[in-house]
Amino acid sequence: MNMEGILALTGWGGLRWVGPVELFERGPVWLRDWAVGWLPEGAKVWAEGLIPAVAVLAVFGLLFGLATVAERKLLGRIQNRPGPNRVGPYGWLQFAADGVKMLTKEDVVPRSADRVLHFLAPIVMLAPVALSLAVIPYGRDLVAADPRCGLLFFFAVGSAAEVAAFMAGWSSRNKYSLLGAMRAIAQMISYELPLVLSALTVVMMAGSLSLVEIVEAQSGYWWGVIPRWHVMTPWGLAGLLLFMAAAAAASNRAPFDLPEGESEIIGGFMTEYSGFKYAIFFMGEYFGMFAVSGLAVTLFLGGWQAPLAVLEAAPSYGWFFLKLGVMIAWFIWVRGTLPRLRVDHLLNFGWKYLLPLGALNLLVAMVWRGLGGWAFPGAGAVRWLACLAMIGLPAILWGRLLMRSRGWGPRVYRYAS
Repeated sequence: MNMEGILALTGWGGLRWVGPVELFERGPVWLRDWAVGWLPEGAKVWAEGLIPAVAVLAVFGLLFGLATVAERKLLGRIQNRPGPNRVGPYGWLQFAADGVKMLTKEDVVPRSADRVLHFLAPIVMLAPVALSLAVIPYGRDLVAADPRCGLLFFFAVGSAAEVAAFMAGWSSRNKYSLLGAMRAIAQMISYELPLVLSALTVVMMAGSLSLVEIVEAQSGYWWGVIPRWHVMTPWGLAGLLLFMAAAAAASNRAPFDLPEGESEIIGGFMTEYSGFKYAIFFMGEYFGMFAVSGLAVTLFLGGWQAPLAVLEAAPSYGWFFLKLGVMIAWFIWVRGTLPRLRVDHLLNFGWKYLLPLGALNLLVAMVWRGLGGWAFPGAGAVRWLACLAMIGLPAILWGRLLMRSRGWGPRVYRYAS
């Protein structure tokens, strides 16, 4: 193979010589155009929308299976046990065995349940989350849909999860399911507010609701070395931390997995679900984690932008999925490290701590923009430290004040003598 030029299919079935870098970067788009080029004229419009949708579902469906195995392996390491290691090489095909098991298990529905709502609830949980994956830009010119209000669309379709949780809890005719649904709805509503506030700072600084334009606003490097990602600013760093804390609760991840609890409400709103319906709920939870992780990468970590200028030759979608993998690993690490919160602690943390800090971070972003006109030597360092103090000091002091008001002090360990 001639590495200086490769004969590639481009456009509507055309041929031209391209380099290997361009081949890997533009390859997915060319494959789509080549496949569409074989179809009749009337079907091309439908195919251009259907092919990216199928590709997104296929990629994240496979990622769902691999993530479940990776999570079980990492949690096993944390807990000093092996994890899956039997099915396939090193146990990596365990997700296929689990899928076959879920497909063949009996679908048990309570006699008094509302069968229609009981059947629709898992679909309503999964479908909106899958739609939210369509507006995330995975690479340069690699996005299934690019509406001007992509961020607004993401949060709008994601809010359907509350409806799905209520449908599942109400239709099951089970007190544990209903209590779990009410707890899930309270948790989702509480943490959507700081989630939106964290994203609003990015919208204010980028001046757009389009996720593609938000990624483009983070292009370039300071002094040719430091990427212009939003996380490199004080308001961006605080926004990412607030966003990830709220995202863990919104996606029902530990230590905020209060809608289910073995000692209280069993499986929560999923108590009366089994077989493939349970698997769809499980998939919806993971898809939600992928969606909020992808949004965090897009808003704060530069999206598909490379961390260094010399690394821009690598495919842009490779950088996106590498960052996405880091965020997923963070979720797994937190699950294996922190214990589950109590429900009143969870709501207090969201309403009394994250929400005020999210509002304060908006003010910090305004100050950051206002101080951007300074031109004396060291102005950048002064602006950075001033804005960091504006968000860092209140976060520490407000946290201590809340702990003291509830009578919480430093943890003291006592051992039997």
